[in-house]
Amino acid sequence: MASLHLPCTANPFHSLSPSNSHTTTTIFPKPSHFILHAKRSINRGLQISCCSANNQGQNQEKTSLNDVETTTPQGKVDRRNMLVGLGGLYGASNLLVSTTPGASANPVKPPELDKCGVAKNLNTKGTPLKDNCCPPISESIIDYQLPPVFQMKMRPSAHRVSPEYIFKYNMAIDRMKRLPKDDPRSFMQQANIHCAYCNGAYDQPGQGTLDLQVHNSWLFFPFHRWYLYFYERILGKLIGDPTFALPFWNWDNPKGMTIPPMFLDSTSALYDEKRDPASTKPNAVVDLGLTKSTDPLQVVTNNLTVMYTEMIRGNSTTYDFMGKPYREGTSDTDTNTGPGAPERGSHTSVHMWVGDPRQPSGEDLGNFYSAGRDPLFYCHHGNVDRMWTLWQYFLPSNKVPDKRITDPDFLNAAFLFYDENAQLVRVTVKDCLDNLRMGYDYQRIDLPWLDYRPPRQTAGARVTRAGRTAAAVPNTVFPVTLDKIVRVLVPKTKKGKADELLLLEDITVDTSKFLKVDVFVNDEDDNLFELDKASYAGTYAQVPHRSTGTTATSSISLKLTDLYDDMDVADDDTVLVTLVPRHQGAGITIGGIKIIENPKKPETPPSSG
Repeated sequence: MASLHLPCTANPFHSLSPSNSHTTTTIFPKPSHFILHAKRSINRGLQISCCSANNQGQNQEKTSLNDVETTTPQGKVDRRNMLVGLGGLYGASNLLVSTTPGASANPVKPPELDKCGVAKNLNTKGTPLKDNCCPPISESIIDYQLPPVFQMKMRPSAHRVSPEYIFKYNMAIDRMKRLPKDDPRSFMQQANIHCAYCNGAYDQPGQGTLDLQVHNSWLFFPFHRWYLYFYERILGKLIGDPTFALPFWNWDNPKGMTIPPMFLDSTSALYDEKRDPASTKPNAVVDLGLTKSTDPLQVVTNNLTVMYTEMIRGNSTTYDFMGKPYREGTSDTDTNTGPGAPERGSHTSVHMWVGDPRQPSGEDLGNFYSAGRDPLFYCHHGNVDRMWTLWQYFLPSNKVPDKRITDPDFLNAAFLFYDENAQLVRVTVKDCLDNLRMGYDYQRIDLPWLDYRPPRQTAGARVTRAGRTAAAVPNTVFPVTLDKIVRVLVPKTKKGKADELLLLEDITVDTSKFLKVDVFVNDEDDNLFELDKASYAGTYAQVPHRSTGTTATSSISLKLTDLYDDMDVADDDTVLVTLVPRHQGAGITIGGIKIIENPKKPETPPSSG
């Protein structure tokens, strides 16, 4: 396997030192880490050559994602300065929503706390949990108003924080753990938020026993953003520092692909014993593809490919990234819903990579009911939220020209949280669409996956021979259970390179299991450990996420346009699709597969109400 050399060159994002604090930066600079695809070199071994971490940390301490210029038809606009010019950093309410959302027909309503029931262990087909996940009940609920932002919180990379920061963070978590058990701000009460919203403790108000679920749909990013927002404010309150900001685990960068050291100190409040011992070994590289490759170089290149695919290459619409609609009345069997690429990709992989296989149900991070009990959960989701911010503002807009969701059922969806003063508040999605308006930003870290396009593939005779042994047409194969690798020839809408989508329809899953399947198109070598190739189209994975019944159904689409550009499809009128089950494929059934022409303007999926 090839070598991977990561030289620490001058940071392309100008640091904000006194001498260059007003230096203009570009939005899409080349990454400072020059990453080679594994198969392009014959040397073996993982080589990482770095500059002084201390110097780099100092240079980047004050830089952020949002200190960049955006070019518009009217000229260059600095996003942060634009917000200040609108009457304060908190005044940019219309950045992503051009008008006040209209009346909703059926947005998801916040749960009724007095009707909170017993949460279920989804890894054991809905066995009631012994632990009570329900929060304290409050008579007073107020509509939350975002406070004015006078000083922006800067969320730091967890691998770059100072000893002083670690001390403060540890003290905040320790104090949270010492709060009375019935205090809604206490550590276990905060952890139980995820348990209650994700493991069936809440029913949808007015919908009988239909579960309320914040995963597997467009609610995923907004819910977790609000969750971290109040968690962060509570920690700041406990240590008397309103500027305290949570760290993020930048597992999308090779220098951040190990568990941050501060979480591995067994004497720290940040430590959790229920983690996979393999993931806590020195220099253990997180496996975002869960290929189980033992070559650290291959794991890193796979990770960068996963990031490039789910952030750039594989998305055709906003829903492909955010997740599909989830409205009041949506059920487990509604095929119009489904997770976005990051949720079913890197997000799920990190949960399962850290969760402890020695525990009955993969606790802590490997199960939704217990995930919040590991302090690393909030650091992990900090990076998930960072990915949303990057996608919203800084990734090429030519891939998805309009990234807004203006559907009022999305904008008016609501949740309940306790704030830093133990006041129960009602929040809506429309108020969390801009991280700056919420008062926080992210330290700038290089994005080596930004240009990590796979090597061009010429699909030769091997693909042709494999195609002859595959099923002739999909309707002779589907529905199919993925207890083995499945290969099928799928007709294209037109010959050669076309703007097309691959649809996996009626994906029915066993909700009690962690499941994962990878999708390849015209794969020429069938090396299951390698993802850094043109044929890798994307993935579907889930952490157990429902409690009503034992199955759930969804569908996903994968954009093929860029994939075609990276391989020679010539005048082919069919492509060979390979479905590779990674984990418990017997729990996945695919109802159908087809290729369609990419709609010019995606329509809003129909309401399930």
